Formats: sequence, structure tokens, C-alpha cells
Amino acid sequence: MKKLTPNAAFRKLAAIYDRMVDQYASAASAIGLTCDGCDDNCCLSFFQHHTYVEWAYLWEGLNQLPPDRLETIRDKARAYVDDAMAAQARGERPHLMCPLNVDERQGVCGLYGHRLMICRMHGVPNALTKPDGSGVRFPGCHRCQELTAGLEAEGRPVPMVDRTPLYRDLVTLEMQFVGANLRQLPKVDHTIAEMIVLGPPRLR
Repeated sequence: MKKLTPNAAFRKLAAIYDRMVDQYASAASAIGLTCDGCDDNCCLSFFQHHTYVEWAYLWEGLNQLPPDRLETIRDKARAYVDDAMAAQARGERPHLMCPLNVDERQGVCGLYGHRLMICRMHGVPNALTKPDGSGVRFPGCHRCQELTAGLEAEGRPVPMVDRTPLYRDLVTLEMQFVGANLRQLPKVDHTIAEMIVLGPPRLR
């Protein structure tokens, strides 16, 4: 499989993200889901991300920020990592604000155009079929579940985004981006804060 340049990989990743946005918007519209006035903030959710190409794309966006803004984000990321480790040591799931957030009331991402897959898919019901044929379903955020409960009570189908083809294309892109070293590299299993603290991914 031919290895892609970073720019070529980022263009392909942006196209995958565009498909996610379209599918998310379609499901959210059918459900009547918006974030306006929500009493929660999904930027407090503890997500881990799993691809080098998304990690590199995140840094492609970070490197476009003014140096002082980037340093502020680095400081927030370091604090996030320390607090998350402390919460996990207590046996708790971290509930911390993402270091990219710029407005805790509204969940405004300071790197919105470079946000990662899980950030883009959070909210609406979605499903994933694994390679072994088993499936995983996610009911969506709490507001979404309140809205879809009414649809289920009426016997109406709940709009669902199928993540399977999106993930399949992302996996293919990951192989094209990393190349032959993929199997030798450590598995990616990082929060956004960890990706920031660690710096851009090393692919060798």
C-alpha cells in the first residue's frame, strides 16, 4: 500500500470528517437534537482516540495557533493529564474540561476544524459493526436519549448513524499514512490532552 504524504492524508481525513458531519446533521435534524441551552457539556466527556493520522491532524491545527495560545493550551493539557491520572487512581472516571475548550458554558472548541472523530460523532445514536460481526450501539447523549425515548414510545424508528464504513475508511487511511511501521509502533490510546502533552506523533 502506497504511503501518503501528510497533506494528502489530511485531505482524505477531512473528506471522511465531512461525511460524518453530513450524517450527524441528518440524524440530529430527524431527532430534533440541538446543543442550544443544554445543561451538560460534552467537552467534559472522557474520550480516548486511537489513530496516528488524527493525532497528526490535531497537531496540524495546533501549529497554526499563535505561540501564546498554544502555550496556554499546553498548560491546560498538562493539568488535565495530572487531574485525570489522580481521578483514575481513585477509581473514578475523569470528568474534566477538554484543554481545547474556550467556553465552558457552551462547549466551544478552540480547534473546531481539527476536532477528532469521536468529538464529531458524540451526541446522536450511532452503531458500529466489528470485524467479528458483533455490533456495538451508542444511544447518544442524555438530551438525545430524552428525545428518542418519545420516538420509541410511539413505535417510530430512531435515526442511527452507522459508523462502520467511516471507521473502515479511517483504518485504511491510517495504514496509508503510517506505512509499513504501523505494526511496530505503540498502539494509540490517548486523550486529546495526552496528544498535546506528548507533542506530534513519531512514526519511526
